[in-house]
Amino acid sequence: MDAIPDRARKGRGAIGNPMGRFDLSERIAIDDGWWVPDDDDESYLAQKLQTKIRPDAARSVISRNQSPDIPFDRSINPYRGCEHGCVYCFARPSHSFLGLSPGLDFETRIFFKEHAATLLEKELRKPKYKCAPMALGVNTDCYQPAERELKITRSILEVLDAFNHPVSIITKSAGILRDLDILSSMSKRNLVHIMISVTTLDRDLARKMEPRAATPERRLKTLKALNDAGVPTGVLASPMIPGLNDPELEKILEACGEAGAVQAGYLLLRLPYELKEMFEDWLHVHYPDRANHVLSLIRQCRSGDLNSSEFGKRFTGEGAYAEIIRQRFHVAQKKLGIPRRVLDLDCSQFEPPLANGDQLGLF
Repeated sequence: MDAIPDRARKGRGAIGNPMGRFDLSERIAIDDGWWVPDDDDESYLAQKLQTKIRPDAARSVISRNQSPDIPFDRSINPYRGCEHGCVYCFARPSHSFLGLSPGLDFETRIFFKEHAATLLEKELRKPKYKCAPMALGVNTDCYQPAERELKITRSILEVLDAFNHPVSIITKSAGILRDLDILSSMSKRNLVHIMISVTTLDRDLARKMEPRAATPERRLKTLKALNDAGVPTGVLASPMIPGLNDPELEKILEACGEAGAVQAGYLLLRLPYELKEMFEDWLHVHYPDRANHVLSLIRQCRSGDLNSSEFGKRFTGEGAYAEIIRQRFHVAQKKLGIPRRVLDLDCSQFEPPLANGDQLGLF
């Protein structure tokens, strides 16, 4: 029996479902002769890949980090896995910890922290808790499609709003506008910082690279709507992929500047663990004419490898090509008058509200 080769699936980013790095066995799809799909039979493939959403029995919601590259030390990830299906997502390898594939499983097996708001409130009320900006959407998008019904992110924002706790949000979804009432209120107290991720202005590239995320046009409209509502919002041109979308860097910043972006930032493509092979497969399927060139440029930015986790270099790369991207970003940024991304939120207002059963102070 012949092995069935992996191929692009309609509405999905990954090419196939490779095994995670902790798996002790390997699975291979084979054709047993009972059914052979036609090349154009996309409907069958779509039906075989329905998204499944399950609760995540988390006992805490705040994740801590001590990275010198990141401007915050705490974050909340309402969801594990992401239906947006961005092929470049550095969070994909995290699904291996669940015994699932960082490929199609990451896009179709979504876990949500159903008690996130309750757990968050409990942690914020601890006597030793010290306030600092909280980050949302750092690992997976907190406004992915499941949020429309589950409203986990909204429940988290309601808690942060009640505690006067500052929050930084990164998203590529227009769904953030559903929470404009909370965001507008928090903005008036300098408690919210938002960055819209814009990777490309090319709809065809976006459809292949991030199939279930908002279109580039919708992201620009979302950015403008937030700024028009008094919620200062910037652009995160991330990730920049050498030879694929980096030629658009200046156009992305210009378009976002016209939409009212007040800050800008960028990150170079990261390919940790299983993501290296997955991205290579994706390139060879969708862009076979330039795949080797793109991979060569990535290696030039990563000391000959496809990835580097070294602090100070992992987000921007090194070498001549990485330096060119860095200089282009700064020149465009200066020309357009868009400052760098800065977290300057007010932590002094943090105060736990009275809980049920609490008594008012005498004075």
